This record gives sequence, structure tokens and C-alpha cells, in this order.
Amino acid sequence: MKKKSFPLSEVYRLLEPGPVVLVTTSRAGRANVMPMSWHTMLEFEPPLVGCVVSNQNYSFATLKATKECVINIPTVELAKKVVACGNLSGADTDKFRAVGLTPVPATCVRPPLIAECYASLECKVVDAKLVSKYNFFILEVVAAWIDSSRKRPRTIHHQGEGVFMVAGRTLHLPSPITSRGGS
Repeated sequence: MKKKSFPLSEVYRLLEPGPVVLVTTSRAGRANVMPMSWHTMLEFEPPLVGCVVSNQNYSFATLKATKECVINIPTVELAKKVVACGNLSGADTDKFRAVGLTPVPATCVRPPLIAECYASLECKVVDAKLVSKYNFFILEVVAAWIDSSRKRPRTIHHQGEGVFMVAGRTLHLPSPITSRGGS
């Protein structure tokens, strides 16, 4: 197999870390929602999530100031609404109303959960040391909610320029290490 050079500006397409999520923030009683695909699990207990939020996004200043958000995990059925959220600015649009999403009060943070999403993770910023240099926030999940009636939800994964992969088939492979914390 012969490999060819690949543009550095497109490397992110190869390393897409997980499903596209909808991040909700709230400030001065005004909730906003933005899609995000640059996130990663950092620790199991307490659950820590690292994420990049561009300082060009309306949600950046709110997250930086309030230090809390909700990570909502949509399924493929919400793909068009996810893209619509990414094409609107929360600075001048109520995205919940514009795309037809339902805010639901959270229990530990001010930003709302999104009713239509499969799961929602209430988060607080626990480390902002890398925000000024890399826009990288470290969040602790302080409450988690899931719609247990949905079996094998199919999430969407951003591959750039309007292209998404849909999660689907699951493989179960034998492994001698089956619990967390194994090496």
C-alpha cells in the first residue's frame, strides 16, 4: 500500500474523538446551544471531560464567565437540528426556538438539558489553565441523565465540511482486561 501526503489542515478528520454534542450555556437568564465535536474523556471518577470551544463562538465567553454547561448527546434523528445550531449565532438568535429544541431545567447547573437528546451531562469547569492559550476547558460531570428506553442510539460524528458518519454496528471482542483501570 502506498500512502500519499495528507493536508495538515484536515488531520482533525482522521482523529475525530467522538459524537457531535450540543453544549448548552446560560448567562443572565439567556440559554444558548452550540454543536461541538472537539472533546475527550480525561478521567473516569470523577468523570472529567476536556473540550475545545473556539473563542470566536458566542458560547465561549459565557462558559468562561459562568464556568458551567451541559453536554447533550443527540442521535442521528437530530442531525439537521445540530447542523442548524452550528449555522446560527447565539449572539442574536434564540437557537432553542429557532431549531425547535426543548430546554429542561438541570439539577446542579444553570444551563438547561435538551429534552430531545439521548443523554445530558451537567458540567462545571474545574480547570481553565489552558483556556487562554488553547481554548481548552476541563469539565467535571456533576450529574448525568440518560433516556434508558433508547437501545443502541446512533450518534453522529463530524468529518468536516458538512460530512458526518453515523455510529451503528457494535462489535464485542474478547479481552482479558474487561474492567476500567486495567492497563
